[in-house]
Amino acid sequence: MKTPDNIYDPAAYLHTWGERYKDELITDILPFWLKHGWDRENGGYFTCLDRDGSLMDSMKSVWFQGRFAYILANAYCRIKQDETWLEACKSGIDFLEKHCFDTDGRMFFEVTATGLPVRKRRYAFSEIFAAIAMAHYSLASGEQSYAEKAVALFKKVLHYRNTPGLLEPKYREGLIAKGHSLCMILIDTAARIREAIDDPVLTQQIDDSIAELRRDFIKPEFKAILETVGPHGEFIDSIAGRIINPGHSIETAWFILEEAKYRNWDPELKELGLTLLDWSWEWGWDKKYGGISYFKDCKNLPPQDYWHDMKFWWPQSEAIIATLYAYQASGDRKYLEMHKQISEYVYSRFPDKEYGEWFGYFHYDGTLSQAAKGNMFKGPFHIPRMMLKCYELCK
Repeated sequence: MKTPDNIYDPAAYLHTWGERYKDELITDILPFWLKHGWDRENGGYFTCLDRDGSLMDSMKSVWFQGRFAYILANAYCRIKQDETWLEACKSGIDFLEKHCFDTDGRMFFEVTATGLPVRKRRYAFSEIFAAIAMAHYSLASGEQSYAEKAVALFKKVLHYRNTPGLLEPKYREGLIAKGHSLCMILIDTAARIREAIDDPVLTQQIDDSIAELRRDFIKPEFKAILETVGPHGEFIDSIAGRIINPGHSIETAWFILEEAKYRNWDPELKELGLTLLDWSWEWGWDKKYGGISYFKDCKNLPPQDYWHDMKFWWPQSEAIIATLYAYQASGDRKYLEMHKQISEYVYSRFPDKEYGEWFGYFHYDGTLSQAAKGNMFKGPFHIPRMMLKCYELCK
């Protein structure tokens, strides 16, 4: 399918892209994962797939049980009521409830094909994605009890986060710090659950997270969001403390723009979201080779991580969403130009025309690093979420 390029006719440009997102979601991305990833014997989903969809490892990523279940429920509600999608969604949720909770109420990170626990991590992301899956299964199925489970699980995450000692710290006594990831993901998690059930804790957490971002993580002196700061937002002048993750920051920008839209385009939130996108694009866009790079140092010192200049699938997906949200928020054609720029980069590389789905990992210069379609971290989430979001935005 030809990539649309006439941004000077915005209505036609957006219509063409919207139809492309919808078409690729239902003819490529979802069929690939339903065929190769859905474990019809044990329930749930495999994600460790080679280029052609063949299974490389039968271990299951717990957060992807929630992530893909959410995608399937969302597609059922927003694209078409395909009963196979709903059945596959329920398969993931049942697997989560049967196998993925430990006796303390926390969730595992990795389990076997049949659900035996393998790993449990200090993060609460398995719980977060299970909660949005339950909320959207409630919307798709009409079973309100799953929305209530989603709120209860969300409140449990907040309890873990806000009670000292319940979540193991990332660092020991030599570095007292907190990270951007949980703060930002709680915005989107609350917004997704709020679509299914009205509970005051949800909007309150969105307010709290945005206030924390403003107070502690957003650093105007660097025109950036920092990934790691002190417990009260202190700048830590170290390798860890100077990290900027442009993809995360761009994702945060569209979370805030979405909340601005929910609040009838709240002007302060809209300005904040647009500013964060502008800053993060400037840090992330590779002016020589194109694409969004992975890590930057806020003082432009050499980053430590060897993948700092690689082009991963998910920051590119977040940039596609964010540029469309920014255009909707502002009407400024520069954001359509940015959308065209990132789309031309992505669609000339990432989609696999032979086997379907997208490659995930490219070197800094745009050459393919490895061809697997999935692992414990790449699977059916960022790409189909981008297509669902952008289809709605283009409409």
